[in-house]
Amino acid sequence: MTGRLDRWERLLERQMAAAPYVLLVISAVLSLSTGGSPWITSGLTALAAAWMWLAPRGAAGGAVYVAGLVVLIGALCTQGVWFASFFGFTGYLHSWQYLKGKWRAAGVTATAAISVTAYGGGLPEPTPSEILTRLFFTAAIVAAVSLFSFVGEVTAERSAERKRMVARLEETMRENAGLQAQLLVQAREAGVLDERQRMAAEIHDTLAQGLTGIITQLQAAKQAEDWQGHVDNAVRLARESLAEARRSVHAVGPGQLEAAPLPEALEGVVARWGELNKVRADFTVTGTVRPMHPEVEETLLRTAQEALANAAKHAGASRVGLTLSYMEDVVTLDVRDDGAGFDPERVRDGGGFGLTAMRKRVSRLAGTLEVESEPGTGTAISASVPAVARG
Repeated sequence: MTGRLDRWERLLERQMAAAPYVLLVISAVLSLSTGGSPWITSGLTALAAAWMWLAPRGAAGGAVYVAGLVVLIGALCTQGVWFASFFGFTGYLHSWQYLKGKWRAAGVTATAAISVTAYGGGLPEPTPSEILTRLFFTAAIVAAVSLFSFVGEVTAERSAERKRMVARLEETMRENAGLQAQLLVQAREAGVLDERQRMAAEIHDTLAQGLTGIITQLQAAKQAEDWQGHVDNAVRLARESLAEARRSVHAVGPGQLEAAPLPEALEGVVARWGELNKVRADFTVTGTVRPMHPEVEETLLRTAQEALANAAKHAGASRVGLTLSYMEDVVTLDVRDDGAGFDPERVRDGGGFGLTAMRKRVSRLAGTLEVESEPGTGTAISASVPAVARG
């Protein structure tokens, strides 16, 4: 099993090394298919590939390499916005990988500014709203890259620390063979996989949902005359996402449950969601409210957040209702919307990360998750978990 994890890590390293070249080829093909200049595009593409292959990566050469890469990204973006959409990701990745300290932020910011300029069709018009919009989009991209990179570094450091601890344990227990060695290997793998699954779920439940909301608000600000409210919402979401990211890294529960009981926390989540998405959202509690085990309450809160996020992204609903029911043996959370709906059979085995994460969270507590939906008739999600009281 350990060998399989090592193979996965080596495979991931190879994929990350090949990704810039794949993104470069995809960008070039799409640009040429939409009318880009064949000779200029092909020449710049070949130059970028050669630069990534031959340029030095040492401490002294990292800054030179990233500076040249950013210049090439800017030149390629003049040939088509596809280079900003795909190959531009390499600028963020290599800026964080080959630079240190404040120079990381400089490389990421330069790449983001080029991408936003390419998306906007050139330099912004000299109006305050247009300039502010460009700045907010650039800041949002820099914040997103920094957050994900920060979480990735923390995860890597934890993994390295865990490996060092395991190595020390293995050294002290080397004389013990057979069952003890087998149990040690299994514990190591279980710990690594559990940490990865926890971090993946937390990233999705906090950062991904928060960044989606930020982008939605900034897009709305760009189209609205009264853009200040949308920008304020985006700033608030960014701060909340950063706070949740820090809590996730340190394995601390959701901040909403520290400030209020579960029903009040859910009511606040529903109210904020309805305000941000301009959709009527109702919350109801039935049964006798009583404190539940922290893991039970966190599971129900995260399930509600994910269900609401899915409704915002996919349903196009005009009304959403959420009901929390306290019964003798179980606590049930029902989320309903009148949106577009979908065919559950088509996503049962290959569904998105959201449904998968909800099922795993609920099943970890020996609970059940049921999804009822049909195209055009809305969606109903019901999560039931054992009513384990707070100790």
